[in-house]
Amino acid sequence: MGGGNLTNQEINEERMASSLTLFEKCQAVAHNLWWSWHPDVIAMFRDLNPQHWRELGHNPIALLREFNEESFMKRVDEMVLGSRINYAFRRMNQYMEARTEWSSKNVGVLGSKPVAYFSLEFGIHESVPIYSGGLGILAGDHVKSASGLGVPLVAVGLFYDQGYFKQYLDASGWQQEEYNRTNIEDLPLEPVMDKDGKRLIVRIDLENGAIFARAWHLQVGRVNMYLLDCDLPENAPDDRTLTSRLYGGDSRTRIRQEMVVGIGGVRVLRALGIHPGVFHLNEGHCAFATLEVVRCRMEDDGISFDEAVRQVAQQTCFTTHTPVPAGHDRFSPSLIGEHLSPLQRQLGIDFHQLMAMGRERVNDDQEYFCMTVLGLKLSRHANAVSCLHGIISRRMWSSLWPSRSETEVPIGHITNGVHVPSWLAWQMQTLFDRYFAPNWIDEHWNSEVWQDVYKIDPGELWETHVSLKTLMMDFIRRRVERQAARRNEQETVSLNPAALTIGFARRFATYKRATLLMRDIDKLAALCDDPKRPVQFVFAGKAHPADEPGKRFIQQINNLRKDPRFKDRFIFVEDYDICVARHLVQGVDVWLNNPRRPLEASGTSGQKALLNGVLNCSILDGWWAEAYNGSNGFGIGLGTAHANTEIGDDRDAKSLMNVLENEVIPLYYNRDIDGLPHLWIRRMMNSLATMAWRFSAQRMVSDYVHYSYLPAAGGVTCDMNFRQ
Repeated sequence: MGGGNLTNQEINEERMASSLTLFEKCQAVAHNLWWSWHPDVIAMFRDLNPQHWRELGHNPIALLREFNEESFMKRVDEMVLGSRINYAFRRMNQYMEARTEWSSKNVGVLGSKPVAYFSLEFGIHESVPIYSGGLGILAGDHVKSASGLGVPLVAVGLFYDQGYFKQYLDASGWQQEEYNRTNIEDLPLEPVMDKDGKRLIVRIDLENGAIFARAWHLQVGRVNMYLLDCDLPENAPDDRTLTSRLYGGDSRTRIRQEMVVGIGGVRVLRALGIHPGVFHLNEGHCAFATLEVVRCRMEDDGISFDEAVRQVAQQTCFTTHTPVPAGHDRFSPSLIGEHLSPLQRQLGIDFHQLMAMGRERVNDDQEYFCMTVLGLKLSRHANAVSCLHGIISRRMWSSLWPSRSETEVPIGHITNGVHVPSWLAWQMQTLFDRYFAPNWIDEHWNSEVWQDVYKIDPGELWETHVSLKTLMMDFIRRRVERQAARRNEQETVSLNPAALTIGFARRFATYKRATLLMRDIDKLAALCDDPKRPVQFVFAGKAHPADEPGKRFIQQINNLRKDPRFKDRFIFVEDYDICVARHLVQGVDVWLNNPRRPLEASGTSGQKALLNGVLNCSILDGWWAEAYNGSNGFGIGLGTAHANTEIGDDRDAKSLMNVLENEVIPLYYNRDIDGLPHLWIRRMMNSLATMAWRFSAQRMVSDYVHYSYLPAAGGVTCDMNFRQ
């Protein structure tokens, strides 16, 4: 508008802003996790008290609780934060109210029929500990990217007041688990109320009793997330702790958790008047939601069970994440009968029919009920999470479609991606801002954007990487000293900033083969201790509390520090979480991944690393099998799996050492007169140019919209088999 006139909306925004104090504005920003992917807003919170910010796990609500209005304003004046707070508050409100150009063109019918995204865990930020690892962080990135694109989506999960365990190693290097109760007052959670203004509580009937769950609301940018928990006096003592811990307890605990997130989650949405057009199940954990939606459809529309199943399956999207059999929940017939008999009767089917929905062999009365089978049978839009995983999944579940060939099994693939604003270091983003087109961050999943990386001065790119490496080493030093203090030990770590630094951080499942490097320990020692070309390794990761072999891997790696040959060459960072991951993927030189092919469904940690110029060195599995082109990282192995795992492990170990010795190390230490590794930097640029756009969560969510959500909402089928 001309003459500097303001629109009515802008006038109302100004009035609202002027009616709030800076303290209230800061609190408002802290209660929307939008702040967690905006580096300037994070820096604003940090500057209120840098030491406490770190001690409080980067939690702005906990930090603000340490202030009253007077002490807050004193600190704001000291640090001249007033304009930054106003700016953050204004930007957040503009973000929340704006309709994105992408959504205006692409979401179509979803505008009136939102997507309901169910997941057992969500990894949004380390200050909200309701995740364990890759599955949850993928779900968090999905939600954040849906928010950025403007996809109409609501998220449903569980609130775990003790989260996943805190990890520490004892004097022998053995993993110990510690559970701490989260203070709800330190989280951006709001209780959900029903239409009468009372606390919303849903009931789930069992054969002998019931489970009650209440709902919490969490704002993640534009996405509303609803989390259920069972710590209510209406529940039996055991059921009050149902949602205390993520992936804790036995099969009885697990089936009840999955009933709460699936059945309870659907009931919460209905109570709030939210009627999704699409139900997206992130893994089989949430598949009970489909049965509850079938029940509701029968009740609301007066249709038969078979017709309700047909309609609900058309609206359901199912994502499977693992080719590992142990990753698919299975429950005994007795457990199913104890928990689902009331729902079975409401569905008007007998127990055999109910069990058949979760069985591959429908007439085998001894077969357990599989949640993945239920998810596949009650969805018409199923996908794996990488091209190779799609092939494996079609083979794995082909028995469900006996009349079809393996290639015709209706399981496609949408390869995982990562939320770029969350994982890209602000130093890298600042560098890209100077060379890339304006507003590139909004179009970062466009392949043309990343071609500008070749315009960057090689020395400047390397200098930025070295600065991130230094920050990571400072972080590791602090963590290791704290670890030693816990064990009453005097230990310092002196990482060499000039040495090639290789990172390995992920869940310590045995198929991920964290100790593959150690099969030839003498050669490994020789590589690490070369005075002219030293190599050092940083490890992090948790083993499931019941995984003894995984814990043994951690012990073996941690205890290498006691071997003089590996002094300051092997570091294990305890308590792997989003914070540790962020430092490592931004600071190491090489990201190592050596799973036993084809057991890595996708893997996203390497995608986070590549955003920051870190080169991947990986088995050709998961996402790397479709990403590696020979000049954008390093490939390990032959791209095939040996039938004998021992022979295959030995073969891959030799290949890994060969790649390190003859490709990675020589390239890293090939320097010009100014000390720049030009060929290495060129490979960093190749990595960014060929993969950063392709493995973005924005691209991933866009694919879900076009190839899964819109067909599910509109009744149109679509082939996803070749989506990458």
